[in-house]
Amino acid sequence: MHSDERDNESIGADARRRSVLFSHADFMKLWTGETVSLFGTRMGDVAISFAAVIALKATPFQMGVLAAAGIVPTLVLGLFAGVIVDRVRCRPILIGTDIGRFIVLGTIPVAAMFAKLTMLQLCTVMLAYSALDLFFDVAYRSYLPSLVDREDLLDANSKLTASAGVAEAGGFALSGWLVEWLTAPFAILIDAISFLASAIAIALIRKPEPAPAPRARDASVSREIADGARLIFSDGRLRAFGVNVIVGGFANSLVGTLYLLFVVNALGFRPGVLGVIFAVGGASSLFGALAARRTADVLGTGMAMVAGLAIEGVAYMLLPIARGNGTVSVALLVAQQLVGDSAATVYFINAVSLIQTITPKPMLGRVNASLRFVRLASVLCGQLVAGIAGGVIGLRPTIAIGAAGLWVTAALLGFSEVGSLTGMEEHAAPSVAD
Repeated sequence: MHSDERDNESIGADARRRSVLFSHADFMKLWTGETVSLFGTRMGDVAISFAAVIALKATPFQMGVLAAAGIVPTLVLGLFAGVIVDRVRCRPILIGTDIGRFIVLGTIPVAAMFAKLTMLQLCTVMLAYSALDLFFDVAYRSYLPSLVDREDLLDANSKLTASAGVAEAGGFALSGWLVEWLTAPFAILIDAISFLASAIAIALIRKPEPAPAPRARDASVSREIADGARLIFSDGRLRAFGVNVIVGGFANSLVGTLYLLFVVNALGFRPGVLGVIFAVGGASSLFGALAARRTADVLGTGMAMVAGLAIEGVAYMLLPIARGNGTVSVALLVAQQLVGDSAATVYFINAVSLIQTITPKPMLGRVNASLRFVRLASVLCGQLVAGIAGGVIGLRPTIAIGAAGLWVTAALLGFSEVGSLTGMEEHAAPSVAD
């Protein structure tokens, strides 16, 4: 057989493999519910920030506290969440946390109706919402490998992230205008309702979820947490991700914490215009999701992630250059969204899929929770530093430092065991059946 024929057969096999998920009824239910939920979430995330900045006139320090409120639950409950997810079935956790998020977010428009909304309530809601989001996220990443075949994980994560891109484009485009038309608290109500749609979709999944792996009778919570941490430290690939989330989480938080303050207060953009600019990032994320596999095929899995981080840092460097809200600044913000979001998405999809592939299923909850714990601990430090540095040295220098930090993150990942990986399946952990 000629090499061209073999290449054609390989391309055809890949195309057939990618089409499998479209006929996977249960994955389609999960995908549909998550798409609706993400659409609401993109609007709600922006609306909460606008509620703080515009409605409640939050200071840089208060924005740092609000952002930190989204991190504290992971520091307190993060490692425990991993143990719970590994001990029980994930689907009931997903449904319960969706319903909980609907209730918690619904308190914001209720308070606004009676003119009782305060920064204290926003921070309290963020604490509860983030605790529920923690359990959902850990369970979600652990549930997907039991729903689809291992060789479909990269495509499944690509499709789910593509939905996030579409949701980001549509949600962000609407969010700014909804804030102006309805006010921020009532825009958040749409986010709350979207979680009900997600809960219903997940409840309709028919494929039985495998029972959790049996555990030793004397296995305590602390021992199981230690087992997850031990696996990360002993596996050079997971250890590289641990270092990556520490440095990258800190760098990203320097930018993310101050971004809205910078574009609203320093540049003078209105919510409606920002919503449209944010929507560009959603379209770019969609492109990154579609390009994730192709990028990994061309560069190798490891270098695709390294390139994604490095390019994201370049995109962030465009922000401090902007001055005012004129055409040049719009072009710079749009370019940052186009380049940065697509690059970050390529990194994210390959990283999540690789972790799901190389981690033994009975440990996946604890590994995901441990990495999330470490990342958000770093993010919390970055948010608090950003709140202080933004007031001391200014918003622009702080954002520039965060962008440079992503280049350091890319270099560290490139020189680790992950940087030399060319594919995923050859590094897959043995399944329980094996």
